[in-house]
Amino acid sequence: MIIVTGAAGFIGSGLISQLNKEGFKSIIAVDDFSKIEKAENLEGKIIQEKVERTELFNWIDANYRDVEFIFHIGARTDTTEFSKEIFDELNVNFSKDIWHKCVAYQIPLVYASSAATYGLGELGYDDNEATIPQLKPLNPYGDSKNDFDIWALEQEKKPLFWVGLKFFNVYGPNEYHKGRMASVIFHAYNQIKATEKMKLFRSHNPEYKDGEQMRDFIYVKDLINVCIFFMHHRKNSGIYNLGSGKARTFKDLVTNTFLAMGKTPDISFVDTPEDIRDKYQYFTEANMAKLKSIGYQQPFHTLEEGVEDYVKNYLSTHSYL
Repeated sequence: MIIVTGAAGFIGSGLISQLNKEGFKSIIAVDDFSKIEKAENLEGKIIQEKVERTELFNWIDANYRDVEFIFHIGARTDTTEFSKEIFDELNVNFSKDIWHKCVAYQIPLVYASSAATYGLGELGYDDNEATIPQLKPLNPYGDSKNDFDIWALEQEKKPLFWVGLKFFNVYGPNEYHKGRMASVIFHAYNQIKATEKMKLFRSHNPEYKDGEQMRDFIYVKDLINVCIFFMHHRKNSGIYNLGSGKARTFKDLVTNTFLAMGKTPDISFVDTPEDIRDKYQYFTEANMAKLKSIGYQQPFHTLEEGVEDYVKNYLSTHSYL
């Protein structure tokens, strides 16, 4: 059996879909299933059992002999949430409890960290574990992810295999429920469909022109492939970046969304809200050398390829992965 936390969410549900395609049918889906807005993400998936998040640890104690692997994808990911208590409960302490179960029962683990741990990128975007305690995230979400990374590295007792993956800017199918936290492509598609236009944040940094703020955008299908690679690989434990390795501008992103929709780009700019202006990232780019050094060779979608697939095969038909 394979446990997937955050199973009804954006990445977790896509991961289950790909596991099913690769012949894995004994999936234990863990989530807060009271959130019905995510229910469609699991339609058509082959799942052995749904387990409420609050019941997970009792379930593991009763069934650990049959658990082959845990993907801990679930987390509170709202970067506009500022309650440290919520993040401590859901992102730090819950993750620690999963870690302890994986140690006790020798279950291999892949968990989701985040590029939000890098803050403004003062120390670069290298997944060097020695620098992790020095990173300065910009919000409580990033703090919670970095706090757990630091804690994991400090532990004397570790699972027989474990990996933390620092997800960069993920986009792709199954994010319909995410509201304002959905990807820029998702919002661009809907805004263009409604108005034939798209508004982006103006640059307030003289080093960047309007729309040329840059992010490492990674297509969710590529991210899922890396997760499954580690399930089979099961060596070289540690913390890894997971982005495309290539920063692109928001203007590129939106232009390609227009083109995938068969429309002429019409982009304008609005001021970045003052409350986030001083914490706004103008550049992120994952150094992917570490992952490649352990033998990962699959190519990643270019931005053009990913946007076209997402728009034409999912957004335009409201389809799911």
